[in-house]
Amino acid sequence: MKTSRTWVVYSLIRVGLFAVVLAILLLTQMTPWIAAAVAAVISLCASYIFLRKPREQLAQGLYEARHGEGKVPARAPEKAGSDEENEDAVVDGDPAPRS
Repeated sequence: MKTSRTWVVYSLIRVGLFAVVLAILLLTQMTPWIAAAVAAVISLCASYIFLRKPREQLAQGLYEARHGEGKVPARAPEKAGSDEENEDAVVDGDPAPRS
């Protein structure tokens, strides 16, 4: 699926979810501004839990648009940099940092 289409579908699903929750809360005679705030929180949580696949497709498409059409590389384990070495030297009590 193209990134622009994925973006539109994901956004429409999230807006629709918000609208449904807001309508339900307004039908329960809740104060409108409180209903909007509660609907925003509920729809955010629900979209985070239930819309994982579209969110990952969107992230993949954005990555490919930014870095070319290649696949997302596997993350290499992080190596200790000079900051970590200096911190370790201080914690260990060494007077001079390692280079």
